[in-house]
Amino acid sequence: MTPRDLTGGAVLRAARPGDETGILACIHALAVYEREPDAVENTAEMFTETLFGTEPRAFCHVVERDGAIVGIAIWFLTYSTWTGRHGIWLEDLFVDESQRGTGYGKALIASLAEVCVERGYSRLEWTVLDWNAPSIAFYRSIGAEPMSEWTTQRLTGDALHALAG
Repeated sequence: MTPRDLTGGAVLRAARPGDETGILACIHALAVYEREPDAVENTAEMFTETLFGTEPRAFCHVVERDGAIVGIAIWFLTYSTWTGRHGIWLEDLFVDESQRGTGYGKALIASLAEVCVERGYSRLEWTVLDWNAPSIAFYRSIGAEPMSEWTTQRLTGDALHALAG
């Protein structure tokens, strides 16, 4: 992605090695916002491997302002057997509380929409917590629609290990 200038002297760009600590700080702040402050197990070293290893498994766009990462969009590829094309799953979108209302969140999600269009991907998807009214309102304002017919399912911990045998 080509870096682009945003308001307030910020720059939207692809994450690069050296950003891991700033990305992780955003993840910790997101966990606090989502009422799970102790849930983050990720480390800067894990981000190095995930984002910049020999086979990156996830990707990240960042907003940098005054040398600090103030916004992130972490994403990975999905695949639709129906369309035969990839899509993007937005795992986390976060903008530091002090920077909200600047358009950085919209710029981050728009950058993912651009990736979809440029690469011929068929969709951009994510989940949002039911109680997160400000985010839901933001997503509706950019044209996102809820997938009310679908319920997310998850296996973790003991249930995951039991099924794996």
